[in-house]
Amino acid sequence: MGRSRYKFIQADQPHFMTLTILHWIPVFTQKATVDILLNSLRHLSAEGLQLHAYVILENHLHLIAQSDALDKDIARFKSYTARQILAYLQQKNIKTILDQLAFYKKAHKTDRQHQFWQEGVHPELIQSDEMMRQKIDYIHHNPVKRGYVDMAEHWRYSSARDYAGQDGLLEVVRVW
Repeated sequence: MGRSRYKFIQADQPHFMTLTILHWIPVFTQKATVDILLNSLRHLSAEGLQLHAYVILENHLHLIAQSDALDKDIARFKSYTARQILAYLQQKNIKTILDQLAFYKKAHKTDRQHQFWQEGVHPELIQSDEMMRQKIDYIHHNPVKRGYVDMAEHWRYSSARDYAGQDGLLEVVRVW
């Protein structure tokens, strides 16, 4: 996962992760950019990724997931979504964000004009049912703590609806 000192302990077990846009730039403010994330997660789920919980906010996302090769799946997710979202931003000529992604790009990233994601994901191995419940609660209440909604299940881009017995946007595995 890039140059991060954090590693996936057991890549086939559930991990809590945070993926952040470079310099916390708000990119997920348009449905089209969020749809790129959702479609990529759907594709990975069809290939074996199990998504236990997620929330997408304007400049980062939290998720709990597992697969036979979670480290590789997350690397694929970040690479694909970065390419797709950068292409979208270029197509729509969203120059302000593109300029920021170029300006804040790390110096060692000489093979590209822009950097989209911050390096690493700081994966945390879920080691108990209690830890799983705590992380799911943290994920679902992130938009509430920010004051965006009053109830977690009101946030469209979250698995909180699934845990409240409603239909969400992605297939969520609630058994671990």
